[in-house]
Amino acid sequence: MDKNSKQSVTIHDVARVAGVSKSTVSLVLQGKGKTSALAKEKVHAAIQQTGYVYNREAAALRSKSSDLVAIVVNDLTTPYCAKLAVTLENHIRALGFMTTLVNTNDNALTQAQVIAKLQEYRVRALVISPAINTQASWLNQLKTPHTQVVTIMRQVANSNVPCVLPNNEHGICQATQALLAKGHKHIAFIGGDAVASEYIQRLNGFNNALNGQHDIQSWVFNSSANRHGGRIAMSQCLAQVPQVESVVCFNDVVAYGAIEHLREQGLRPGTDISIIGFEDLDDSQFMNPPLSSIRVDADEIAKTVCDLILNNTQEGVFLTNTEFIQRQS
Repeated sequence: MDKNSKQSVTIHDVARVAGVSKSTVSLVLQGKGKTSALAKEKVHAAIQQTGYVYNREAAALRSKSSDLVAIVVNDLTTPYCAKLAVTLENHIRALGFMTTLVNTNDNALTQAQVIAKLQEYRVRALVISPAINTQASWLNQLKTPHTQVVTIMRQVANSNVPCVLPNNEHGICQATQALLAKGHKHIAFIGGDAVASEYIQRLNGFNNALNGQHDIQSWVFNSSANRHGGRIAMSQCLAQVPQVESVVCFNDVVAYGAIEHLREQGLRPGTDISIIGFEDLDDSQFMNPPLSSIRVDADEIAKTVCDLILNNTQEGVFLTNTEFIQRQS
C-alpha cells in the first residue's frame, strides 16, 4: 500500500478488515476497557494489513487529554528517587498509560517551566515530587477536569492535591525507640534540609520517641542529604558530642557518609557508635557492617499513586507503611 493510501485509511477500515466494531478498535488503540485477546489480535493484524497509523494528538484533542502520565521528580541523582521513578513507570505503564520522566534538580523555577511545557501535551496526570519552595497556589491550579495531579514524597503545606508519603514519623520513631531500648542515652539526628517537609516529619518522629525520656540527651546536625553531607554532619557531631552513642540519619546515603567518617576516626560503626539510615536502599544490607534502616516500599507508593489516578482522587494525604530493619550497624 503506497503512502497516500495509508494516509486515507481510517478506523472504519480497520474495523471492517478485523471484523469488529469501530468502538472495539478504539478501545484497543487506547488501551482502555475490556477487550478479548482474540479481538486485540484481529485489530493489530488489521492495522498491519491496512497500514493504519493512530493519530494520538488528534485523539487527545477530542478527549481533552492524552494517555501520557508525566513523572516529575526533584532529584534523580539520589538513589531512592531513581528507584521510585522506575517503579512508578512500571506500574503506570501496566495500566496502559505511557510515561515521561523529568528531573527538576529541586528547583521550583525549573519545575514550573517543565510542567508548563508538559501541559501542552494534554497529559492525563502529573505525578510530582515537589521541589523545595513549591507554592501551594501554583500546585493547586495545575488540576483541571482532564489532568489529575498527585504529589509524592514531599508535602506542600495548604495544597489541595492528593499526596502520597511514607509514614516518616512512625519509621523514625520506631528506630529511635529501638536505640532507647538498648540503653543509649546520647543520641543525635543528622542530615537533611530543615525546610523540607520530609525532614520536619522525620525529626518529629525522632523527638516523639524522646518525649518523656528525662535522662536522655539529644542533638540535631543539619547537612545536605547526600554522602558528603553525612560526613560533614558526623564530623560536627563528634566534635561537639564526643560521648554520642548512636546516630539516626536522614537517609541511607547520609548514613554511608557518616560510616565513612567514623572509620577515618578509628571508630567502629555498630560497635562504638550505632548508625541508622532511612529508605533501606538495596546496597544498605551489603554495607560493612550491614546498615540498619527504615524500609520504604516503592511498590506500595506506586500502587497508591495508580489507584489515585484511576479513581480520579482529588485530595487527601495517603501514608504508606514504613518498617524498621535491624541489622548490625
